[in-house]
Amino acid sequence: MLATRTLLSKQTLAVLSRQPACFVHHGDYGNWGNTNVAVVFSGCGWWDGTDVHEGVYTMYHLSRNGARFQMFAPNQQQMHVMDHVRKQPASGENRNMMMESARFSHGQGMMQMQDLSKLDVNSFDAIIFPGGQGITKNLSSFVKDGKDCKLHNDVERVLKEFHRLRKPIGLASMAPMLACRVLPGIEVTMGYERDENTRWGNWPHTNMVQAIKSMGARHTVREPYISFQSYEAYVDEKNKVASTPSFMWDTEYHYHYIFDGIGNMVKHVMRMSTK
Repeated sequence: MLATRTLLSKQTLAVLSRQPACFVHHGDYGNWGNTNVAVVFSGCGWWDGTDVHEGVYTMYHLSRNGARFQMFAPNQQQMHVMDHVRKQPASGENRNMMMESARFSHGQGMMQMQDLSKLDVNSFDAIIFPGGQGITKNLSSFVKDGKDCKLHNDVERVLKEFHRLRKPIGLASMAPMLACRVLPGIEVTMGYERDENTRWGNWPHTNMVQAIKSMGARHTVREPYISFQSYEAYVDEKNKVASTPSFMWDTEYHYHYIFDGIGNMVKHVMRMSTK
């Protein structure tokens, strides 16, 4: 009987070890069941807010790896509203970033979209900014002022506070620009430094790479379709900053590499949050 119980216990443990990370709260880098991550949005949609894929992939990987997370966005009007079919500003429309970002939320209470001004850095272990044009239009003035841009007050506040407390910062696609503007000397990747138009896709936003270099940041190139390292996250261990190019690479088909790159970024953020 004792031998049978021992065997069953071993079998149970073996089954549990194969369960999704969100079930056993265990992943490649350790046990993170108590990790609490703030995710900052800038609207809903690549052309005027947070890219839908990047936002959802971020939340998926946080959930898969057993993290708790809370969503934030500024409770202010966004720069403009884009017609995502024509890729042109829509006339006569004006939308609130927090209300638009709430399209990502699913549920009540803590899972509702929260006002970024209420984000208390002491309540979180890490922070992540998914990308999208809202980075350059709503969370900063980059689209108008380039390398001399100003950040939204609360974006600048939380980035500086998380960095000062040595809590990890995760950044996707255009989001590294925010950190580079207020945390000089950090190392990030935004993919390629010049546009490479191939059958795999192209890099239409490389001007941002030159801008962050002018801000004092160091940039690491990631190759696209040879080794697929472009969708590995680059990690600045000293400053606890993890970044991934995501949709800096304009690809029509290879969304799984975007998914994997954000997953790698999330894993590194969570790994560093345990140090």
